[in-house]
Formats: sequence, structure tokens, C-alpha cells
Amino acid sequence: MVGGVGYAAGRRGAERAAQEAGQEQRLASLESAQAPAPAQAAPAGAGDTDAKIAQLKELAKLREAGVLTEVELEREKQKILGG
Repeated sequence: MVGGVGYAAGRRGAERAAQEAGQEQRLASLESAQAPAPAQAAPAGAGDTDAKIAQLKELAKLREAGVLTEVELEREKQKILGG
């Protein structure tokens, strides 16, 4: 029975590590999507607002799924909103 418990614990640890890796990848993609625009870009318009809204919705989904903590959610929201 001890071997089964060890297997289950190892499997849960691996699943958690995979979940955290996925979370880091999603955060990196969100951060790269909000990289500053080049100086030659046109003034921010509705497209910029739409992109921010989409990013905020994605963050909300990640929080609801338990991938992000409340602290992580707030930190990422502040990055998106520029404050």
C-alpha cells in the first residue's frame, strides 16, 4: 500500500508542476501581448481597449479555474491597466 501512496503523491506533484508550467506560459503570453508599442505606432484607439478587455477576461478565466491567485490576478490587472 505504501507504494501506491507514493505513486499517487508523485503523480499529484507532477500534475501540479504541469499546471504551474502552463500558468507561467499563459502569463508570459499575456505579458508579451501588452508589450509597449513602438514609438512610430498610431495613437491607441478602440483596438487597444479591446485587447485590454480580452486580456482582463482571460485573467478572470484563469482565476476562476484556480490557476491564478487573487494576488497574481491583481498584479496582472495592474500591468494591463498601466497602473
